[in-house]
Amino acid sequence: MSSIQNPKSQIPNPGNFTQKLQNLMQRVEISSFKALSRSAGVSERQIFRLRQLGVEQMRVDVLLKLSQALKVSLNEFIAIFSQLELVKEAEPSSQELLKQITDIRKEYDRLQDQLQQQRQVLIQEFQQSSLQLLESLLLQFPTAAYKARENTQLPAVNILPLIQKPLDKLLQEWGVEAIAPVGVELPYDPQMHQLMEGNAQPGEIVKVRYTGYRQGDKLLYRAKVSLVTSDQ
Repeated sequence: MSSIQNPKSQIPNPGNFTQKLQNLMQRVEISSFKALSRSAGVSERQIFRLRQLGVEQMRVDVLLKLSQALKVSLNEFIAIFSQLELVKEAEPSSQELLKQITDIRKEYDRLQDQLQQQRQVLIQEFQQSSLQLLESLLLQFPTAAYKARENTQLPAVNILPLIQKPLDKLLQEWGVEAIAPVGVELPYDPQMHQLMEGNAQPGEIVKVRYTGYRQGDKLLYRAKVSLVTSDQ
């Protein structure tokens, strides 16, 4: 990775750029150099180098990350922390700097395109794996539905396995499990259950009307429940 170099520049005293950096940090409400390190995704050593030497001998990608975290343009950032006046474009150092900036931006655009392509590949792979798990449903259900429409006497229960088995297999593959089956009576837990109407105290017996789901420790949908009454 390229770094900004200039043999003509003089090495400043340590801490020469500290106040300038603190002024920029104050504008974006970054309270410490450690916080700036986390926000920009660069090491504290790089920030210490910037405070001591400015942009001299620093990689351009590091400067780009810092400028973005401090919400200033890269050109402005370099101008603030440089010992030289970079506005003189005729100077070889300025031309080299502009070339480095252009190269960085091209690399950034290339990486963005690459990430987009990888995202499309991952989506396609996810879709293909999901379709494989649902293969029996996709192939058999349309025929079963057609036969059910032809023969209205055909019990609907015969079609249920075509839906249930592939769905259970898909949920198992994703690590998704039902909170409780429909029709089960259990103690009311407001963390896991959503009362459809009325009020209930934790521990009061309720009946599951719509099952809920969780994935590992993450709750996806609370189970919808109703109070158990004497006429049920």
